[in-house]
Amino acid sequence: MDRQQEFVLRTLEERDIRFVRLWFTDILGYLKSVAIAPAELEGAFAEGIGFDGSAIEGFSRVSEADMVAKPDPSTFQILPWRDEGDLYSARIFCDITMPDGSPSWADPRNVLRRQLNRAADQGFTCYVHPEIEFFLLKDKPIDGTPPIPADRGGYFDQAFHALAPNFRRHAIDALEAMGISVEFSHHEGAPGQQEIDLRYADALSMADNVMTFRYLVKQVAFSDGVRATFMPKPFSEYPGSAMHTHMSLFEGDTNAFHNPDDPMQLSTVGKQFIAGILKHSGEISAVTNQWVNSYKRLIYGDEAPTAATWGGANRSAMIRLPLYTPNKASSRRVEIRTPDSACNPYLTFAVLLAAGMKGIENEYELPDEAEDNVWALTEAERRAMGYRELPGSLADALVEMEKSELVAETLGEHVFDYFLRNKRAEWNAYRGRVTPYELENYLPL
Repeated sequence: MDRQQEFVLRTLEERDIRFVRLWFTDILGYLKSVAIAPAELEGAFAEGIGFDGSAIEGFSRVSEADMVAKPDPSTFQILPWRDEGDLYSARIFCDITMPDGSPSWADPRNVLRRQLNRAADQGFTCYVHPEIEFFLLKDKPIDGTPPIPADRGGYFDQAFHALAPNFRRHAIDALEAMGISVEFSHHEGAPGQQEIDLRYADALSMADNVMTFRYLVKQVAFSDGVRATFMPKPFSEYPGSAMHTHMSLFEGDTNAFHNPDDPMQLSTVGKQFIAGILKHSGEISAVTNQWVNSYKRLIYGDEAPTAATWGGANRSAMIRLPLYTPNKASSRRVEIRTPDSACNPYLTFAVLLAAGMKGIENEYELPDEAEDNVWALTEAERRAMGYRELPGSLADALVEMEKSELVAETLGEHVFDYFLRNKRAEWNAYRGRVTPYELENYLPL
């Protein structure tokens, strides 16, 4: 038994923990959990917990159902509220393996770890810092009727009522109680819309943090009498919720993206990384924006990118270079603005890193910087300027993904095939539905 396992077992005893919740994520990014008694955890560290993989979406066929959840003791944290009986529970993320101990190809955590290992073979460590947006809604049944924002605040508003700032304070207290550092928080531009930014961490830890974040935010919202949603675009009239993802590569303690002699203080490695993401942006779109609703956010003039562009401080570009601290080498990073807050963070970070690394390995040339307001340009104007359009729907994104060797290699055959099948089914179900828009406009025909 290693020291981390010993620490976890000792903490369970000292803190009188009632349940240990073993967490893992399915291919679509849904959080799964099984609770065990603390007395069972030592055995789980040694042998894992067996479960029926065929019952988890996309994990395995019935003939290959036996799978094992192996707790990762480095992810142990006590949940920040008491259960019934005034006792605490804890959570640990798991790696999913086959009975022989080999990693499961269906485990999103394993998908990301494989890509991080490839980057490590080139001498790089990947760090991520996400800006996570979401909406607070008045609590009402989910019955297909339009939701109602929980407040009427706007960008950076200090709300005149207590709900928004108090909710963010409660959420941040819960996050930091679980060791997740928050950089800052504020009200976003739309009524009810919030943003909480997590302090940077290595990509695998951050993917775990994003999953924990979404769970905690929903729990805190419920306690505060409202509902939290990470739906990319719940309102037609307001911008959607993004997860702007800041990424950097380090070689040891050196930021591989920083070059003090470059006008943008961006190294050749950084430029090639951006070029890789831009070149493969269409192929990875179905992963970074995986829902039918995701593409309601990525529309013209709605503060979200619709073309594969980059710029310095240009917030209308798909990728930008934050310049808040221009002389600080460790802060040189790139911000990718396409992902939304409902993505699977493990798969999203994996494909973004794979695309960037492909740019480095093949020495892609960075295209010209977008200095215009890309949001204000028409589609024809953007094409005339050489800007490549991003997929306009989930169907378009799946066509590009299916042809992508990069995404197939990154996700692995199992995840790649299941993801495509599931998303095609989602698109077919969606396009068969008659919407209120169609009834309103076409029923008179």
